[in-house]
Amino acid sequence: MESADSKPTRKASPQKSRRASTSEPPRKRLQPVAPTIRDVAERSGFSSATVSIVLNNAPLARYIPDTTKGRIQRAASHLGYRPNLFARSLRGRRSQTVGVMVFDMTDPYCTLVLRGIENTLFQSSYLPILTDVHNERSRFERYLEMLLDRRIEGLVILANWLFVDINVLADLEKSDIPTATVGRDLKNDKISSVIVDNAAGARAALEHLHSLGHRKVAFIRGPHELTDTEPRWRGVRAVARERDLEIDPRLIVDLPESGDPFSSFEQGYKLTEELLQRRRPFTALMAFDDMTAFGAIRALGKAGIRVPDQCSVVGFDDVSPAAIYSPALTTVRQPMEVMGTAAATIVLDAINASLEKKPTRTIHRRIVPELIVRESTRSLK
Repeated sequence: MESADSKPTRKASPQKSRRASTSEPPRKRLQPVAPTIRDVAERSGFSSATVSIVLNNAPLARYIPDTTKGRIQRAASHLGYRPNLFARSLRGRRSQTVGVMVFDMTDPYCTLVLRGIENTLFQSSYLPILTDVHNERSRFERYLEMLLDRRIEGLVILANWLFVDINVLADLEKSDIPTATVGRDLKNDKISSVIVDNAAGARAALEHLHSLGHRKVAFIRGPHELTDTEPRWRGVRAVARERDLEIDPRLIVDLPESGDPFSSFEQGYKLTEELLQRRRPFTALMAFDDMTAFGAIRALGKAGIRVPDQCSVVGFDDVSPAAIYSPALTTVRQPMEVMGTAAATIVLDAINASLEKKPTRTIHRRIVPELIVRESTRSLK
């Protein structure tokens, strides 16, 4: 029996239970919280101000005892503390970034140059921001604008076939961004450059062919508007004068202007066929670059002319496939990784000089190339 003052107990209906359970907010998964300077201060026993000075290596850090620094650094390491570099860059108006602009990433010339740039920036704790311009001026201008908006501290540009109009760099002169170009000397008061000594490289190539006894040499020159073309041909003419070597104008052809780095293979093939059709005998061929030389070797082989037994071939650049081509290509090696390193170093030195309020100067470096003798050249029988 139920007493008068007792109340009957009601069972909650299933519907109401379901409603109650669904009304509970879902539990949030706890995210690990990154340790802060305050956490490091609590663990090390020093004030947040002292910890901040030590971990940010502030000027006042030189007055703090090494034992204190050691305790703070051990506490930070134990907690897994990492400084907020982005916040630091905002406070210090620095980004620790360098823009790297390439006109065509597919160009074999670029690979080792980029390696030299990247290694140098990494060792100095700078982050490269890489852009591929795709040989388009409009894309170059847009990327340049985007890089400047991101407050890059320096800029390295790998010049190539289409890099002939320097007007697009006017914004750089206004913003005083330390800049260096690789492969093109712009004769500019504010933009540094690193180039190979093209004349010396061409001299070495023709001297090599001459020393092997070749007197009838065919030439595939570079495009007229490419800045490397004129100094290389100047080196050829210098050797011809010194060695009393006659250059037959009917054994000279020119690469057309092109933005495609691989088109020189096709053009090397076609131009070599054109030379053969002229029926002027030659025992050696000097190509403007390695890709052109590869095309020339292919055309000679198709015509039944064996390289190097019947015709020696020499290239320029020493791109990666040169050593494994058949036959392995004799070529003039551009020290591309060294050139990338040199350009990045010039930019970093200019950044540091600016930070220290020291005067900066424009640097134009010319690096001497090296002749690499392989299997595509031999003595004339």
